[in-house]
Amino acid sequence: MTAARTPLTPADPPRPGLRERKKTKTREAIRTAAYSLIEEQGYEATTVEQIAERAEVSPSTVFRYFPTKEDIVLTDEYDQPLLAELTARPADEPWLDSVRYVMRRAIGLAMAEQPDVTLLRARLMLEVPAVRSRMTESLSETGRLLAEAIAVRTGLDADGLEVRVHTMSLMGGLLEVSKYWAERGHRDDFADLVDRALDVFEHGLPTATSRGGGPRT
Repeated sequence: MTAARTPLTPADPPRPGLRERKKTKTREAIRTAAYSLIEEQGYEATTVEQIAERAEVSPSTVFRYFPTKEDIVLTDEYDQPLLAELTARPADEPWLDSVRYVMRRAIGLAMAEQPDVTLLRARLMLEVPAVRSRMTESLSETGRLLAEAIAVRTGLDADGLEVRVHTMSLMGGLLEVSKYWAERGHRDDFADLVDRALDVFEHGLPTATSRGGGPRT
């Protein structure tokens, strides 16, 4: 998932310098190599040395960009564009409406540009304990960035308890959506599942008569 092509990036962003473009190209080469090897031989059988060889870089270069093998699978270029989009939404728009809007755009982009990678990442998070554990760890950093966006929109303290609880509840809910989606063989529409999760976040649990939920209308 490459930031240079995402419509979530603010209009007319400054063009990255040559050094940054080279870094982006190297990151993408490493990710592409990892995804293809994992598809061919499985996650556990794939080593950093193999990834480095296919990406035509050294193992030390791989570790310079990605501290662990799990990070290669899980990290992408979406966080900053997503946060920029969130903070750019109308100030009077309800916060969860902004989140719904941005999430739908992000999911649509991921499924349109790299559907196989999106499915693979969700499956690995479900099947590989190390990937799932690393994802849980990474939520803290993503949550911190999201808390900063909330602070900009609301004027609240990004490190305040209420914002931290709100943020990590949202992050945990989205993680469960990914697991639920993968457990059911990706049959459901992922964006609709996110909407259902946000409905729970906004309104609480559904009544017994509506158990199971459905697409938001």
